[in-house]
Amino acid sequence: MEKVALIGLGVMGHRIGANLAKSGVLSVIYNRSVEKAKRFSEQFGVKCVEHPNDVLKSADIIITVLSDDDAVSSVIRQFHELKGKTVIEMSTISPTLSVELAREVSEKGGAMLDAPIVGTSLMVEKREITILVGGAPQDFERVKRILELLSRSVVYVGQNGMGLYAKIVTNLVLGSYIASIAEAFSLGLKAGLSAQVIERIFTELSSTRSPASQLKMPKIAKADYSTQFALKHMRKDLEIVQREAQRLKAITPISDLAMQLYRACESLGYSEEDFCSIAELYKRLSQTL
Repeated sequence: MEKVALIGLGVMGHRIGANLAKSGVLSVIYNRSVEKAKRFSEQFGVKCVEHPNDVLKSADIIITVLSDDDAVSSVIRQFHELKGKTVIEMSTISPTLSVELAREVSEKGGAMLDAPIVGTSLMVEKREITILVGGAPQDFERVKRILELLSRSVVYVGQNGMGLYAKIVTNLVLGSYIASIAEAFSLGLKAGLSAQVIERIFTELSSTRSPASQLKMPKIAKADYSTQFALKHMRKDLEIVQREAQRLKAITPISDLAMQLYRACESLGYSEEDFCSIAELYKRLSQTL
């Protein structure tokens, strides 16, 4: 199996890197924070380098797991000669940017796939995520076995950008849905229902229950906002939805409102907390009425 480089050791990247290292395919890492890279290197016995381009000397498959459009663009545009290399971009970024970067990678002799993750950091750790892949079919076949090491399922959805479109329509629903159940929780409490009853409604009794409500409603009921997926990332993903919707002339009013609610919650200091902390926005606003 081909050797892999990893760029990015955030919440998701660190866990992906750990799984790649345990599978024996990770050869080199790069992270902007050198200390974090050195700790990972010592823990898992892989080489760390000081510049993104240096990973190209030790691997033919490069996985990037970064925070946003700017971070991804900055790293990938630093690559020089990419002949024979395949970039697997696993961040959730703008599909339009991803297609543009894929074209630039191709012009340098390489190939690029967008392969965003569906699942939480805990699911990454347990290799229970789904990976949605966009790119040329032959490039997908080359790296499929690597992605299968990380996941429960790997789904090829089409050409470059399609993996990201599949991801953002997923997060459109997820972000709007969790904002809605946080709203329902707030209304139920105001009406006199107990937190325990509302939790049971959304995790056991109602047709509105889902894996998402079963994961997030207990956290909302206990005001446990320990991070599985940070609020700032959900806000960012919904901003991508709105930009793409405007470009495609699609109407997305529900997710637009959800985005504004997440922004408001972020302004209260919940940026790094789990995105279900949007319940705190409703709590605070209800206290002012």
